[in-house]
Amino acid sequence: MTVYEPGSSGVSLPTVLKEVTPAYTSEAIRNRIQGSVLLAAVVLSDGTVGKVGVLRSLDTTFGLDAQAVLATRQWVFNPGMKDGAAVAVRVTVEMTFTLR
Repeated sequence: MTVYEPGSSGVSLPTVLKEVTPAYTSEAIRNRIQGSVLLAAVVLSDGTVGKVGVLRSLDTTFGLDAQAVLATRQWVFNPGMKDGAAVAVRVTVEMTFTLR
């Protein structure tokens, strides 16, 4: 499967249809961990999310990186297009964790 980079040779960006917010772990809340996780995700031609990797970690100890990956895998997109056909496109997603 070919995965395209957005903006390369006429490839359009996927657009988000459904976002899932990551869950805070109780350990992260107790330790007052806040900030963002930067992820690279592959939006498949059917609009679902395939492989997700962490580009910039926030927290590997209390599970926030893992929660961000789990949430991103549940997102749904209008897929990216190239020459009128839906294609797999790599996107960057930033998940932010904020305590209220």
